[in-house]
Amino acid sequence: MTADVGRRAAKDNLFTADPGPAVEAQITADMARRMVPVLPVLVLAAGLIWGADGAVSAAFAVALVLGNLALSAALLGWAARISLPLLMAAALGGFAMRLFLITAIFLLVKDQPWVDVPALGFSLIITHLGLLIWETRHVSASLAFPGLKPTPSKLAGGRR
Repeated sequence: MTADVGRRAAKDNLFTADPGPAVEAQITADMARRMVPVLPVLVLAAGLIWGADGAVSAAFAVALVLGNLALSAALLGWAARISLPLLMAAALGGFAMRLFLITAIFLLVKDQPWVDVPALGFSLIITHLGLLIWETRHVSASLAFPGLKPTPSKLAGGRR
């Protein structure tokens, strides 16, 4: 009985993912694009509150967040092309790995003279949460449009 289920699953490709569009990279690029106009405001605000070291720390935090999101997209995109179980493992394991990586980078730079720890921590948290919350307004979780929701003009084929 178990062998039949295994053969049927292999035959029906239940454990392999349909590659489909690379929505991870599309969403990450969209988040990075949305960060561009906010970056100067965040760096300026951190500079006004914590001084020059705060501004540099905020810019470093933004680079760390964008790198984290790009690494997540690359890992999920790679795993999605191979199999669904690997995708699930990459999502959970990748989150833990990236959390460890951010912590390790923080511990490596926290004693540098250009780092203002409160500015770095605040910018990391605000940037991660802000980008994720902002992006939820633009992501579609439908089979018709997996990834970013198309604008009304794109739905009408460019006509409005």
